[in-house]
Amino acid sequence: MSRRPTLKDIARETGVHVSTVSRALDPQKRSSLTEEIVVKIRQAADRLGYRPNRIAFSLRKQKSMTVGVMIPDITNMIFPPIVRGIESVMEPLGYASIIVNTDGDSDRERRLTETLQERGVDGIIHTAVLRSDPNIVEAARQGLPVVTLNRKVEEAEIPYVINDEEAGIRMIFDHLHDHGHRRIAHLAGPRDLSTGLLRREAFCSVARDYGLSADALVIEEACRFEEEEGRRCAKEILSRSPETTAILCANDRLALGAMDYCARNGHPCPDKISITGFNDMPFLDLIPPGLTTVRIEQFDAGATAARLLVQMIDGCDGKVPRETVLPVSLKCRNSVLRIETDH
Repeated sequence: MSRRPTLKDIARETGVHVSTVSRALDPQKRSSLTEEIVVKIRQAADRLGYRPNRIAFSLRKQKSMTVGVMIPDITNMIFPPIVRGIESVMEPLGYASIIVNTDGDSDRERRLTETLQERGVDGIIHTAVLRSDPNIVEAARQGLPVVTLNRKVEEAEIPYVINDEEAGIRMIFDHLHDHGHRRIAHLAGPRDLSTGLLRREAFCSVARDYGLSADALVIEEACRFEEEEGRRCAKEILSRSPETTAILCANDRLALGAMDYCARNGHPCPDKISITGFNDMPFLDLIPPGLTTVRIEQFDAGATAARLLVQMIDGCDGKVPRETVLPVSLKCRNSVLRIETDH
């Protein structure tokens, strides 16, 4: 069996010191060298078939060069762009992502958090937290770098990256109002998730600004951010308030479920009822009639969370803000119909 090439072999091949080879092959240290030297050394490493010994590296640096990425539902289409954003930052620095799916189950989340800790991950990006989430709070208390994304844990010091929920709901409510809608119902997300609560509170706030009393609002809360819940809640909304002309949904999957229920029960969107979403998940433009929604920058959100996590791993916790709020935008398609109004 042939011997594995070593850093000394590459140094001998290129005529540089072993420490220079080591820096050139370390994504976090190669910036101290000229591009010419880095290219020369990497080409020699490829030519010799060199592969770094990650176990030895981990023992030497006390780092595994892995991070955990926790997501609530692997079938949800907003997460692939988020994961790509995370990896756009982590991979060039030499980190590998371990992706785990919690299914929104707190017991499963606890087990997966423990598994990631046992695997020695250097940090966790958590997109599946509840507003009260003792599992990840305890992991952070023990010193593991943690950043939450899209959602936040209340009454905890864990840094989080969220979207401007209030601005997004205001944009979509204004859009509906400008199109003549006055009987706007809210298909809300679960209140145990910060996204569900913040979007619900924003809806009530904007409605008050338009002079609508809390008693007059029609709000139906979903148990999960899924299509089936969208169908159930749309049925409840139309049963309670048949005169509803628009349903403002807390996310796209709820909106798609609501559209499906309405289409199957004599209320096609947008001819009979207007429906809006939140997130702008991939491929919405291919699903008729085209969902009007609030766009969150999914790739940028992942990259932002990853950069914060790297700072924490590198011991720069003091420079990491507890709250990062990303801008959102309105994406108008064809699910909102302009209607006549007297006022």
